[in-house]
Amino acid sequence: MSVENEIEKRLRDGLELIEYRLENESHMHSGDRTDTHFKLVAVSPDFSGKRLVQRHQQIYGLLSDLMQNPIHALAMHLHTPEEWASQQGFVPDSPNCMGGSKTG
Repeated sequence: MSVENEIEKRLRDGLELIEYRLENESHMHSGDRTDTHFKLVAVSPDFSGKRLVQRHQQIYGLLSDLMQNPIHALAMHLHTPEEWASQQGFVPDSPNCMGGSKTG
């Protein structure tokens, strides 16, 4: 199973997801990384009443053995349905990689 499929399976099994997007951003980073850098958008009523750090901890818990290897970086945008509606689905672009052999 691909890393992307494994992430999706675990999150769908562990959360009630209203919106789910996973973007593989590995191509934006140096080296031959192919499935290491991701941007996650997850909208769930399970995040209601939780601070941002608690939401992140919930995701890390579901993906714990994937973090660091094969996942090197996971940008998370985690919202309740109400927050998502008020932001009208806006998700910021990820910054360009400035590490390794990449420049600018």
